[in-house]
Amino acid sequence: MARPDKAAAVAELTDEFRESNGAVLTEYRGLTVAQISELRRSLGQTTRFRIVKNTLTKIAVKEAGVDEQINDLLEGPSAIAFVHGDVVEAAKGLRDFSKANSPLVIKGGIIDGKSMSAEDVTKLADLESREVLLSKLAGALKAKQGQAAAVFQALPSKTVRLAQALADKRNEEAA
Repeated sequence: MARPDKAAAVAELTDEFRESNGAVLTEYRGLTVAQISELRRSLGQTTRFRIVKNTLTKIAVKEAGVDEQINDLLEGPSAIAFVHGDVVEAAKGLRDFSKANSPLVIKGGIIDGKSMSAEDVTKLADLESREVLLSKLAGALKAKQGQAAAVFQALPSKTVRLAQALADKRNEEAA
């Protein structure tokens, strides 16, 4: 690798692999430039979609220490979606785009240091977004607090009703 431009490309890819939350590998054979541009726009600001050379990427993944998870996916024309934000949203974007444009094939990837197959990425895309999951968790916790408050309130009110019933019974017996 004597050429400085190739060395810079490898260094950039290595940094992307190290700094991103996830990298999803795809095959883009058959997509037009317009479709690739549309995909890049649909993925948003937190995901960078790059068409890469496999030989340079193999060097970069080795330097980044993720070669065991990714080397077998680097066959044929490859493009990588580097995710720097919510991985679920990026997986949804890739899944939805591949449904609409069949030439895009999700090969698999690495997310938070774990290797994922194409099926795993699709399952990840089926999850709800982080915000929705957090709001459901907050709602469940709030409901449990309401139930606990009702239980704590039930004992004193039950005691008061019992005392009133006892007082009413004594009044009836006295009369």
